[in-house]
Amino acid sequence: MKIKFINRICFAVASIVLLAGCGGGNNVSPTTGWAYDDPEWGGFESANPTEQITPTGMVFVEGGSFTMGSKQDRVTNDFNNVSRKVTVPSFFMDECEITNIAYREYLDWLRRVYSDYPEVYRRALPDTLCWRNKLAYDEKMVDYYFRHPNYSNYPVVGVTWLQAVDYCAWRTDRENEKILIDAGILELNVTEQNNDNVFTTDAYMAGLYEGIVNEPIPDLDPNSQGERVARMEDGIILPKFRLPTEAEWEFAAYGLIGNTVEERQIDQRVYPWNGYVTRSDDKKYYGQMLANFKRGRGDAMGIAGALNDHWSYTNPVNFYFPNDYGLYNMAGNVAEWVMDVYRNETSQDAYDINPFRGNVYMTKVLDADGLVSEKDSLGRIAYREVTVAENINRRNYKQADNINYLDGDLASQLRADQNWKQQTEEGDIDMASGGYDETEGTGEETAAQKTVTDGMYDYGRSSLVSDRVRVVKGGSWKDRAFYLSPGERRFLDQSKSSNWIGFRCAVDKVGFQE
Repeated sequence: MKIKFINRICFAVASIVLLAGCGGGNNVSPTTGWAYDDPEWGGFESANPTEQITPTGMVFVEGGSFTMGSKQDRVTNDFNNVSRKVTVPSFFMDECEITNIAYREYLDWLRRVYSDYPEVYRRALPDTLCWRNKLAYDEKMVDYYFRHPNYSNYPVVGVTWLQAVDYCAWRTDRENEKILIDAGILELNVTEQNNDNVFTTDAYMAGLYEGIVNEPIPDLDPNSQGERVARMEDGIILPKFRLPTEAEWEFAAYGLIGNTVEERQIDQRVYPWNGYVTRSDDKKYYGQMLANFKRGRGDAMGIAGALNDHWSYTNPVNFYFPNDYGLYNMAGNVAEWVMDVYRNETSQDAYDINPFRGNVYMTKVLDADGLVSEKDSLGRIAYREVTVAENINRRNYKQADNINYLDGDLASQLRADQNWKQQTEEGDIDMASGGYDETEGTGEETAAQKTVTDGMYDYGRSSLVSDRVRVVKGGSWKDRAFYLSPGERRFLDQSKSSNWIGFRCAVDKVGFQE
């Protein structure tokens, strides 16, 4: 933690030096010869590439290719989650699951800042009643688990996918606000932030939140007022916090950097470690349990005097040995929400680099002059879905919602057929060779090769799978060892919660991948 703190201070100092030196005029364009960072030459500003700081509480996950999908025999012999090779770019991920105290901090901020909108606070509250079981006594967990300090370092549960996404957005803003304060650009401002006058990253960069400016950033544009806010081009603002994708979560859980020699993977793992569910790589720790899970019916923790995994329910988030990336509890304790919308055959359709199902493309709401001009009552920038008319000349996508793309249901099938027809008419497809424009799909299966069906899903009536159902990864305290394998997957409606599901956040790694 001390090293991370020093790194953050060094980054803040470097940022101040970088911004203070923007008027040096020493950089020259390699293509035009014009001077960068010089008002006399137009004031175009250039910031040198900098190493991205590690977000608070996160570890770096170096990306690469791996075999994604189930690694175990499936007695049902189904085709859900078949193994396939994919590549995952590098990213950052929370070292531990989000804790009760971290979530309480979030709630306290909502209560304090949105004092005129108490429904915002109430909407974010976890469901503590998720612990109840009609044939068990769990009132201790209902009454104390979320609020009592003895459980502060335990994973928060009873949180829906939607609540987890809101937490990620809030954390983005708090982290970026702290960075700007550390860099001396803004002053700490707690008492004056309320309702729509709050720091959000989008509103700040759009010039709709001023805050208390400490050291304004000089604007070198000769037509400007001489000052500006921090921009993405400065390299200061962190990318958004979000839930990891299913591929990212699974890749990080395996921690295969400890299982490779150069470009050879010497052993395939079933769990986030070598071997079975007890440690066998160090004589000092032989036989110690590596995860909190249920060994069998009625055996959640072992016998008195010889407890095997120590915990009847959840455990502290930094208990047990971390995997080779330094990530704790990637098996056991609680399962975790990921970004993806669940489809049982996504593994056969998704792209092989950073696969993900769930894209709904959004854009900021602009005024007649093309500017972001308004915030909502909570200080946030408004977004809307992109329209087909806006993307009429695009080849890689047309509409905003691509959740159902190539999933086999009637609506997506008709859409795929329409894309096929349109590409044929536009000459994008070589009908003689049966070619397929890969910018419109995976390149592995064409719309013409698919058969129009009566629809795969009758949402909400004959199937639990819908566009609102999200993937859940990892085993939990109440699961058998089968679900400890990162390749396994389950699903739950995004508006539901459970006492065995928590979450952790991820952040994109931009630029250097090592």
